[in-house]
Amino acid sequence: QLQLVQSGGGLVQAGGSLRLSCGSSGRSTFTNYVVGWFRQAPGKEREFVGAIRANVAHTESSDTLKGRFTISRDKAGNTVYLRVDDLKPEDTAIYYCAARFFSQSEYSLWGQGSPVTVSS
Repeated sequence: QLQLVQSGGGLVQAGGSLRLSCGSSGRSTFTNYVVGWFRQAPGKEREFVGAIRANVAHTESSDTLKGRFTISRDKAGNTVYLRVDDLKPEDTAIYYCAARFFSQSEYSLWGQGSPVTVSS
């Protein structure tokens, strides 16, 4: 069973950058999975940030969050990254990675979440 393990996050100053990682556990890989990034700010609904088809590097992004958010993967397709540039206090949220098989529409596997706090 594929499991997602996140790393990164923490306290960052406004204007800075950070990179979050989402890896597959054990011998499982992201082959044929779409890995997405979501975030949930305090008191707000969960928001889609973007996604990548891990083994073909095809990405999609939220229309409202384009520009400062970049999703990429390592060459083996076992780790997916979310880079956020020019951080703003409103980027403060828990960031989650999630995975769905490429033929499915729902994300069924979720990482543990990475809290990000942006100080002004």
